[in-house]
Amino acid sequence: MNESPIAAPVPPSAATLDATPDSTPATTHVALDSLPGRPCPAAAALEVVGERWSLLVVRELAMGSGRFTDIVRGTGAPRDRVAARLRSLEAAGVVRRTSDTAGDAAGNTAGARGGYALTPAGRDLLPVLDALLAWGRTHAVAPDDPRRRSDYPRLAAD
Repeated sequence: MNESPIAAPVPPSAATLDATPDSTPATTHVALDSLPGRPCPAAAALEVVGERWSLLVVRELAMGSGRFTDIVRGTGAPRDRVAARLRSLEAAGVVRRTSDTAGDAAGNTAGARGGYALTPAGRDLLPVLDALLAWGRTHAVAPDDPRRRSDYPRLAAD
């Protein structure tokens, strides 16, 4: 499977990195004239989050799985693929690293690991995932599939 073009360094003519002074994560912007075919904002969005595992990583974070091992388990993706997706999503400003300062029950923070969380840009993808879930239930999953459910929780807040 080909890697997403956003995972590789993007030429300056194709994207810009914007960071606001209030420590908001940098966001990758794709230049429309760098896209093949009919360039549009949907094509630019797919350059950032269009690789299969990317949206599944966002889904896992939305469902509360912020630790790397939980994301791997929830997506079913290989560890190296999840690591690559997290790097590209972090570079694109969709996810951010978090730190675990709580430590263990005794307050020991030595060896404490961080995790990942969605940024505001990542949370803005949740209605897209909800729409994909609804579409998939109707059009992609066989009606007689024993694992098909109709009670998936919405990811986006109303």
